Parts: sequence; C-alpha cells; structure tokens
Amino acid sequence: MKLFKNKLFIKGLAYDLAGMATIAIPFVGPFLDILWAPYAAKKMQEMYPGKKGRVASILVFLEEILPGTDVIPTFTLMYLYTYVWKKTPLKPQVIEVESY
Repeated sequence: MKLFKNKLFIKGLAYDLAGMATIAIPFVGPFLDILWAPYAAKKMQEMYPGKKGRVASILVFLEEILPGTDVIPTFTLMYLYTYVWKKTPLKPQVIEVESY
C-alpha cells in the first residue's frame, strides 16, 4: 500500500507541474488551460474515487480554468489531505495473554 501511495504522490506532482507549466507559455497558456482543466478533473476523480474525489475534481477544474490560480498544487494538497492530515485511525489491537 505504501508503494501505491507513493505512486499517487509522484503522479500528483507531475500533474501539478503540467498545470503550472501553462503559465510559462505567453498568450497560448490560458487557452491550454481550457483543454487541461477537464483532463485534470478526470484524472483527479480516477486517482481518488468516492466523494472526496468528486469534490477534488470540481476544485481542480475551477483552479485550472480560473486565471492566476495555476500555482496552487491541487493534486499534492489532495494527497496530503488523504494520506497525511486525514489518516484513518489505527484499530485498537487486542493482545491475548495466557496466564499460568
């Protein structure tokens, strides 16, 4: 599972960098955002299924389509939210001890 989480982190960084790269292209960059926003939203939903993924895909779509917000690393923030800040608590373990 740890390897799977690390792959999500690397993919998220790559998608964030691709989304931020459109800032560097003058005049054409904003038009590329129109193409990138739906693709990024679809990838977010595939990477994080369920309700969290749906909400995150809407947020990444808005972040990519609105001008000036490309610098927000949405994929990385979603990874941190899912696997670092909102860790599922560990189940208490029952330890059985034999008495003599």
